[in-house]
Amino acid sequence: MILIGMFDSPFVRRVAVSMNLLGLPFEHRNWSVGRDQAAIREYNPLGRVPTLVLDDGTSLCDSFALLDYLDQFVGPGRALLPPTGLERRDALQLMALASGVAEKGVLQAYERIFRPAERQHQPWVDRCAEQMHGALALLELACAAKPGDWLIGERLTQADVSTVTAWTFVVGALQVSESAYPALAGHARRCELLPAFADSRLDFSPPTA
Repeated sequence: MILIGMFDSPFVRRVAVSMNLLGLPFEHRNWSVGRDQAAIREYNPLGRVPTLVLDDGTSLCDSFALLDYLDQFVGPGRALLPPTGLERRDALQLMALASGVAEKGVLQAYERIFRPAERQHQPWVDRCAEQMHGALALLELACAAKPGDWLIGERLTQADVSTVTAWTFVVGALQVSESAYPALAGHARRCELLPAFADSRLDFSPPTA
């Protein structure tokens, strides 16, 4: 399989980490939605990342859809999202919060990087930051409730992957203070030591994907 997109995108990175955890080899095409838009559009008319190209040539887009496909591919015994019940509900809720953190973080980064200073709209940036920090506060509570453990159940799940990749992104791209969210920061540090995470180290030159 081929994973298209740069690892400075938290959405691309959570797919890469998930594939590593599931033992699914992939070719990584480190393409930017700005610089490599034409190449990406050959696989995904939206020109968005992540895009996953399957062995039969089928292209899938949107990280939630990709993660669902990967879980279906490996089966319920290995899937990173719990299959049913309260654990599934709680994992999906944490994933939604983490996606919100990532989305609002990306919007703030894009406003700063791609708009000239005189055209940046600070009230919009402030609103995105407020929403991001609201979600981070809830993720902090979730991590504090299970110190030294996984967020859902007794094993690493997609809740951990999505939370950590979103957190690492906003720390690197926006310099969010680790001291403001100590439990979340500690959980992320522990996960980032795992080989599945280390294989997609972030490069925080200005985000482009």
